[in-house]
Amino acid sequence: MPEAQVIPLRPDDEPLPPPAAQPGWDAEVAAGLDFLRRRLTGEYDTDEFGFDPDLTDHLFLPLLRPWFERWFRVEVQGLENVPDTGGALVVANHSGTVPVDALMETVALRDHHPAGRRLRLLGADLVFQVPFIGALARKLGTTLACNEDAERLLSAGELVGVFPEGFKGVGKPFSERYTLQRFGRGGFVSAALRTGVPIVPCAIVGAEEIYPMLGNAKAAARLLGLPYFPITPTFPLLGPLGAVPLPSKWFIAFGEPIETASYGPAAADDPMIVFNLTDQVRETIQHSIYRLLLQRRSVFS
Repeated sequence: MPEAQVIPLRPDDEPLPPPAAQPGWDAEVAAGLDFLRRRLTGEYDTDEFGFDPDLTDHLFLPLLRPWFERWFRVEVQGLENVPDTGGALVVANHSGTVPVDALMETVALRDHHPAGRRLRLLGADLVFQVPFIGALARKLGTTLACNEDAERLLSAGELVGVFPEGFKGVGKPFSERYTLQRFGRGGFVSAALRTGVPIVPCAIVGAEEIYPMLGNAKAAARLLGLPYFPITPTFPLLGPLGAVPLPSKWFIAFGEPIETASYGPAAADDPMIVFNLTDQVRETIQHSIYRLLLQRRSVFS
């Protein structure tokens, strides 16, 4: 039998390093038991806003990752535009009938940013008025969307996420998808100016299709005290099954930061500066959305 021929490696054919060892089931069980011990003994910390990093990292994020990685197959761009340290305000478009986009943005920054940054979201009053949801949002690091809380977080060096469209964006009809709604009075710009932190525009494509809102049952919304009651192709027709989001293809892109420090804190009280910066952020996000839509082959791929 002839001897096997050995082909020498070319200089650019360096052998690949062995794959990183995955933690075994015993290590995962041990980590789970340690987490339970901390919860039972109270060996965990929360901040003044109620944020619980231990619960977020060991319970909430593991539940969100399969949606991020497998269901929506999120591609993240421009993470180099998000500072590694210090305060910054991430401003994104809002859509999807249910604010899943905020959760996916949180996973993107925690898991994929080189510094593993945490996103502290600003939520509407309604979020904290809903039983269980309000407490859960606090644990995840969300706080009230007001300038006072935003400025305290930014001054402390936190990465703060805001969706200026509010319910106008997340609850708009499917016919108006990917068209930004009004950005309010620019309160987020005032917070950035007073603290001198950069504003990072963020465009999210894919959330519009998870629950295509074809109609709004206004009578039901008034009865339940909600800003809208969505009618989608699957809800309420399919009941609880209609709550499963459609597996659209997502992109999350962070744009170049817009600096505010050179304006000085007094600029926060200048309506023209606030208006111009608000308009600049809005136009930047809208153009980024158009660019991302051209990159996507189809809604689901």
